[in-house]
Amino acid sequence: MELLQAFKKHTAKKVIEAIENNPQESRKEWLLWMFERAGKKQGNVSKYQFWQHHNKPIELWSESVVKQKIDYIHNNPVENGFVTNPVEWKYSSARNYQDDSTILEIDDAGFFG
Repeated sequence: MELLQAFKKHTAKKVIEAIENNPQESRKEWLLWMFERAGKKQGNVSKYQFWQHHNKPIELWSESVVKQKIDYIHNNPVENGFVTNPVEWKYSSARNYQDDSTILEIDDAGFFG
């Protein structure tokens, strides 16, 4: 658990710094406000809450479970009303499974052919 805690602390700090220091980020104020608002809901957060406190690790014990979790992740932008199709989300790896690697490159670890 110590490794996960260190990872979350480091990545949260780096993401917040990247947002704060990027003059081209048009959503900067909104993003920081959302992280600050989330932090105020927690008693032990000094300023921003980037990661959720709870962890629910899921063992990826078969190819079907891996596919199920990837589908779940790909459908998050759809479920939240941002897009109507997972491949429409610019930074989704769903695009890669449609042979579009223009934004992200992924390693599917041999699970998908």
